[in-house]
Amino acid sequence: MSTGLPNSHSRSAHAVVESFRERFGGSCRVFAAPGRVNLIGEHTDYNDGFVMPAALGFYTYTAAAPRRDEKLCIYSIDLDEAREFVLANMEPGPTGNWSDYVRGVTAVMRSRGVPISGANLVVKGDVPMGAGLSSSAALEVSTAIALLGVSAIEVDRREVAEICQQAEHVYAGTKCGIMDQFISCFGGADHAILLDCRSLNFESLKIADGVRIVICNTMVRHELAAGEYNRRRAECGAGVRHLQRFLPAIRALRDVTKEQFATYGSDMSPVLRRRCRHVISENARVLEAADALRDGNLERFGELMLQSHISLRDDYQVSCDELDLMVEVARGGRGVYGARMTGGGFGGCTVNLVKPDDVEEFKATVARKYQQKVGLRPDIYVCTAAEGAREITGQLP
Repeated sequence: MSTGLPNSHSRSAHAVVESFRERFGGSCRVFAAPGRVNLIGEHTDYNDGFVMPAALGFYTYTAAAPRRDEKLCIYSIDLDEAREFVLANMEPGPTGNWSDYVRGVTAVMRSRGVPISGANLVVKGDVPMGAGLSSSAALEVSTAIALLGVSAIEVDRREVAEICQQAEHVYAGTKCGIMDQFISCFGGADHAILLDCRSLNFESLKIADGVRIVICNTMVRHELAAGEYNRRRAECGAGVRHLQRFLPAIRALRDVTKEQFATYGSDMSPVLRRRCRHVISENARVLEAADALRDGNLERFGELMLQSHISLRDDYQVSCDELDLMVEVARGGRGVYGARMTGGGFGGCTVNLVKPDDVEEFKATVARKYQQKVGLRPDIYVCTAAEGAREITGQLP
């Protein structure tokens, strides 16, 4: 089970240090940023809405040291690939390479007047890639705090999250919300956060001791995921423009109540109506889920998770057969409070809340039934909420 921030003896922390010394020589500092799972509140973040993510004990590690010139030299252990950039010559736009995230963070910082120095970086990720656990945000945030650290610059963590989000927009080509980067910066052990994606105000919410976060990876990722994500953003924007004819003060779907939507959304196209209905109802579910956590009412929280999945499946239409099957299998398990898809959709993972004593049986049952139906054996991760990004100090090799 993964809990908390890995200590200084983490194999990945050691690996980036050893690789750094072999590649660049000299000493370095090590920084880590986590991936995340979203307990509830899907596709609401880019609609200025509410989300409830938790950081996970899967991290991207960055070993870093400053350079005397204006170069950024980066090496990925996982991909065995090196890239080199000149700080003053970083053109926007995606290339499709993993280094877009690192290049983007660096370029956005400089465009905001943050005087970071050239640097040597070695990165290694433990966040499962392609699983919807935000390996990209973990890479962005670990890069950002590493560059700031070796440049001896202090930047507010909210601005760090905004920098990383902008980097993904401009340099990786994904118009993501800010949730992934924010929770990677602000995660807390044994806590989720209720985040207002407009104001960036947040509340830490204790997750009851008697529950484990179990993530089930469907092992599929359908090709249309990225394109459909951007399409959903555009559809939400179209829904806002439609509703502004009657509600001129609204800025995003977050500003629309269920009652207003029932009154003014009836003449939308069926597709736009479904998209807007999901976002508006999901925001309400997140706020009710926060009340459930405050009260320790995991049964109600689980009911809201299922409602969220049904809405994502039927109204937002971002689920898939594999995700639906995984949720259905999980729902019948002993000790399961709730299950739903998490992340952008079209594959990736489900998130489940399970009683600790029933976790092993849950894992075995889900793996067996899913493999029988799909022919793939899922990866299953048992976690608790973990700490956010930070420098790893202590004894390193």
